[in-house]
Amino acid sequence: MTGPRRTIQRRLRTAHPFWAETPHISVAHRAEPSQPRWDVVIVGTGISAALLAERLTRRKRRVLLVDRRQPVRGSSLASTAMIQHEIDVPLSRLARQIGPDKAARAWLRSVKAVEELLRLSRRLRLDCQMQRKRALYLAGDEMGFRALEAEAALRRETGIAAEFLSRRRLLEAYGIDRTGAIRSTASASANPAQLTAGLLRLAQERGAEIVSPFEVADFAELADGVALASSAGRVVVAGHAVFCTGYEFLPQLASAHHRIISTWAVASAEGVRHPAWLDDCLVWEAADPYLYFRTTPGGRIIAGGEDEASPDAYEDAGKLRRNAGEIARKLRETCGIRIGRPAYRWAAAFGDSDDGLPIVDAVPGCRRCHTVMGFGGNGITYSVIAAELTARRIDGRADPDADLYRFR
Repeated sequence: MTGPRRTIQRRLRTAHPFWAETPHISVAHRAEPSQPRWDVVIVGTGISAALLAERLTRRKRRVLLVDRRQPVRGSSLASTAMIQHEIDVPLSRLARQIGPDKAARAWLRSVKAVEELLRLSRRLRLDCQMQRKRALYLAGDEMGFRALEAEAALRRETGIAAEFLSRRRLLEAYGIDRTGAIRSTASASANPAQLTAGLLRLAQERGAEIVSPFEVADFAELADGVALASSAGRVVVAGHAVFCTGYEFLPQLASAHHRIISTWAVASAEGVRHPAWLDDCLVWEAADPYLYFRTTPGGRIIAGGEDEASPDAYEDAGKLRRNAGEIARKLRETCGIRIGRPAYRWAAAFGDSDDGLPIVDAVPGCRRCHTVMGFGGNGITYSVIAAELTARRIDGRADPDADLYRFR
C-alpha cells in the first residue's frame, strides 16, 4: 500500500439533532468482519451508503460496510430531510454555467430521484415518515418575481412541473407577502435517521455486514480488487470499494470547485400553531443566506439556514445560539409561525459546490475505488442518484448522466 490514504476527518455536527431522539434508528453491527473477501466494501453508514447497500444486495452482491463511527451517527443524523428535486443553483443559472442540455438533464435526474425514493420507500415499507410534498420557492434578494417567473417558464419548457405565483396569489393562498414564488410538486420529507437505519437493516437481512469501529487508514488497488487496511491493522479485500464518507473525503479529491461550509437547524416543540397548508409543503427562499422550513407528522417545525462560508463556524456554540434565534425570527416574519425557544438546535458541516452538483465518480487514478461526495444542497436526492450511478459503474454499465457528477 502507498499510505497513508485515509479520509480527511472532521467533527460533522454539534449539539443534539432532533432525529437522535426518535425511535428505531439503531442498527446492529459487528466488531470484526466474518470473512476477509467481499464483492463490495462501502466506507460509511450514512444515507448514501445505505441506499447503495440496498441496491447492491438487491442484486445479490456480498457487501461489507465499515465506519469509524456507529451506524447512522454521521451527517445523516443532522439532515433536515428536505428531499427536493430543486437544485440550489436555479435551472436558468445552471444552464449558463454548464450549458442548457446538461442543466436540463441534472434537474430532470433530480425529479426522477425523488420519485424513485418515494417508490422505494413504499415498496420496502420503510417506517420513516416518508411523505410526498409540494415545494414553495419564495422570491428573495437572490431572485425577484421577474427572475422567478422566467425560471418557472424554463422549468416547464424542460418538462418539469412549475407554477409561478404572483404576489397576490401567494398572499391569498399562503398568507406570505413576497413578490412571487414558484410552486412545484416533486418533493418529499422523511425522518433521515429512520430512513437510513431501515435501509441498512434491510441490507443486513440480505447478507450485508456492518463493522464498527473500522477506520480506513490506507487502501490500494490490486490486479483484481481493492485492499483496505484499518488503523487497527485489519485488512479486507473486495472487488470494489466505495467511499460514501460525505464531507470526510479523500485528500486527493480536494478541489477549488467544492468546499465545506457551515449550516444551522432547529426543531420546535410539538403542536406549534401553523397554517394547515404547511403540512403538505416544503418552503425555502431565493435568498443568501436562505431560510427553509417544513413540518413533521408530529406537528413540529423543522427549519434551517444561515449558511456560512466557513468550514468550522458550526463548532461555535455562540453562533449556534444566535443563528437558532435568527432562524426563529425569520420564520415568524415570513409566515407568522412562532416557535418560541427551539426544543432542539444543532449545527453541522455542509458541502457546497460551484454548480450545486455532487461528485459521484471513480477516485482519480483508480478503476475499482469509487467515491460519493456530499457536495451540493440536495443531500438525500443526490444519494439516490449516487447509488444508481455507482451500482451501474460496479456492474460495468454506463449511465447517461454520469458526466454530470464527475470529479471536477
